[in-house]
Amino acid sequence: MIELHDRLVNAKCLDERDSQYYISRDDEMNNTQLESTTAIASALSHPARLRAVAMLRTGELCACQITEVLGLASSTVSAHLKELKRAGLLVERKEGRWVYFGLSNQPAAQSWVTTALLSVGDDPQLLADEEMVAEMRTLSVEDLCRLGFQEARKRAATTTELSR
Repeated sequence: MIELHDRLVNAKCLDERDSQYYISRDDEMNNTQLESTTAIASALSHPARLRAVAMLRTGELCACQITEVLGLASSTVSAHLKELKRAGLLVERKEGRWVYFGLSNQPAAQSWVTTALLSVGDDPQLLADEEMVAEMRTLSVEDLCRLGFQEARKRAATTTELSR
């Protein structure tokens, strides 16, 4: 095994002063734990992905519900969810034509999610998202995904009025 000091090599910087730099081994970046950790950190580094993870604290949501809360194009949300799933933070299940996402129950994923959400505290955006998700959970997923949030709310209100 090559010692660290053997891999430090003298080099000339642009200003011609002596310096030392590190030469990494070819296999150094292929460490599974390292790859996993950087994938998780990267996945949690985008505000939309962190918001999606925060939404899922209270249970799984359909992709269209997450899209509605984020207010982004479905293709953009899909890419964010794919990144979170690739990092091992999310799991998905299909039910008919709907795809539901939930937080992974893997200990490492749970630890990262807990730490990230503790660090953002009571962020106003996350609190607003939480309120919207709570209301969304009372609506039909089919109506929400087909009609959008506002129309699904109107429909639910009309149905409630008719049932009285």
